[in-house]
Amino acid sequence: MHWASSANSVRIRGSLAALALIAACSGGPPARVTIPTGASMRSAADSLKASGVIRFPRLFSAYAKARKLDRDIKAGTYVVAKSASWNSLLAALRGGGEVRAVLIPEGLTLAQVESVLVKKMQLPSDSVALATRDTVWLRRLDVPTPTLEGYLFPDTYFFPPGTSARTAVATMVRRFEQQWKPEWIRRLDTVAMSRHDIVTLASIVEREARRDEERPIIAAVYASRLKKGMLLQADPTVQYALPQYQKRLLYKHLAIESPYNTYKYKGLPPGPIGAPGAASLQAALYPAAVPYLYFVAFPDGHHEFRVNAEQHMVAVRQSRRAWDALKAKQDQEARASAATRRPGG
Repeated sequence: MHWASSANSVRIRGSLAALALIAACSGGPPARVTIPTGASMRSAADSLKASGVIRFPRLFSAYAKARKLDRDIKAGTYVVAKSASWNSLLAALRGGGEVRAVLIPEGLTLAQVESVLVKKMQLPSDSVALATRDTVWLRRLDVPTPTLEGYLFPDTYFFPPGTSARTAVATMVRRFEQQWKPEWIRRLDTVAMSRHDIVTLASIVEREARRDEERPIIAAVYASRLKKGMLLQADPTVQYALPQYQKRLLYKHLAIESPYNTYKYKGLPPGPIGAPGAASLQAALYPAAVPYLYFVAFPDGHHEFRVNAEQHMVAVRQSRRAWDALKAKQDQEARASAATRRPGG
């Protein structure tokens, strides 16, 4: 009886191994699979099936159990090939083929991106700084500035353990190249701007816009100012020039000596002031056909656009009243909250 059970077990494992080899023949791009904490092998198998990695989750679970590999699987996000063998999948689940998800939001400055990479990927800061100044990429992208500011495309990236700073930066720059559409190259002649100019303008639009529908209008205001030889007077460029972020810009801040201060120097700044997303790049290349030369922000995120300075000053006064009202409301709520926290309040 013991011999019969052993023989049967061998036959089962042999059959499952054959199925594992057959199942591994499906190709395709790598898939991302998330295994939650405390997941059983069966639920992990279901996740692998849902991601298109395996076709037979019950057989996969049975194969893992037969090989005594159905325990101690590690939670995390995995990047696995759809052609991976069942043995390699099990090794990854038990050994921790975990990847790090790194989110780079639109508008981050290069210094902020470097900080994210250092913190999330536990990379040496000097290696990250060196990678973002790689002259090979600077020449390839025809970037006239000393860094890749603006060219590390904002997105969510999945990096396996051991990824170097150079590889991470290269991945992000390649994502920028993938996002840059072929028709955009032809569009550069129409707008009479270089790609670096467009990325720079798009980075300003990215920092200004809060609503997607306003991006082409904001881009149009700056494009019109450039054509007329007016100062851009873009607050985000001043923020970029300052050594520390200022919640509210004052007149003294507008006097800072920097080529990025568009209140002092005409034209675009030397380079991008952050990482623009695809929507802002599109807006910079295809600005709206509007006559506006001015705009001002309101607390709800929208901007009021005006044609001339007189109209603009009226909108500015309205904006200041709205911001003052918001601050008064926040102060009142803060006082009320503090009162409720006091003993006996």
